[in-house]
Amino acid sequence: MAIFITGGARSGKSGFAEAYAMKLAKQGIYIATSQSWGDEEMIARTAHHQRTREQSGYEWQTIEEPYALTDLLGQLEREGAGDGRERKAVLIDCLTLWLTNWMLRLDEEESEQALRDSKLHTVIDQLVDAVAAYTGPLLLVTNEVGSGIVPAYPLGRRFRDEAGRMNRKLAVCCEQALLVVAGIPLDLKAHAFHIGE
Repeated sequence: MAIFITGGARSGKSGFAEAYAMKLAKQGIYIATSQSWGDEEMIARTAHHQRTREQSGYEWQTIEEPYALTDLLGQLEREGAGDGRERKAVLIDCLTLWLTNWMLRLDEEESEQALRDSKLHTVIDQLVDAVAAYTGPLLLVTNEVGSGIVPAYPLGRRFRDEAGRMNRKLAVCCEQALLVVAGIPLDLKAHAFHIGE
């Protein structure tokens, strides 16, 4: 069961996702996508999250993977499917950092914008397929970034647009889609309006 969890910065989405994972399985795999880039604030933030997980009393296995989520989900699916044991809850935090990693990497590797966009869309589509194929409990944490002002610079506008497209595709293929606002999770799919045929 794939669960999509979004919200703004400091909305409580990561804490909610961890608590939800603890309800779904006795053990968890925490896939961290962040890279510190030598940023002291980011290093401190990562250390805080690690301490919080360690103090929770829940058994987390942490895997740091800034790029190859599709391959990692495929590997975890092969290892867990059909072995008769209870599946671990897999929590990916967060997809907008993963998207950032890919955008920066492709900007370094490719000179043409059209080629960068094409490769990024392929990577996102491969992740969507991997999420749709995953049969264990899977929680995806992402940021809702498109509700604020239009960024003043091109990379910021590209990021906002690509994050919106990625989130939309992933939310569709997940059984649940939750929006966390001020620490309160809202079930989007339970309240979704459907246009009649």
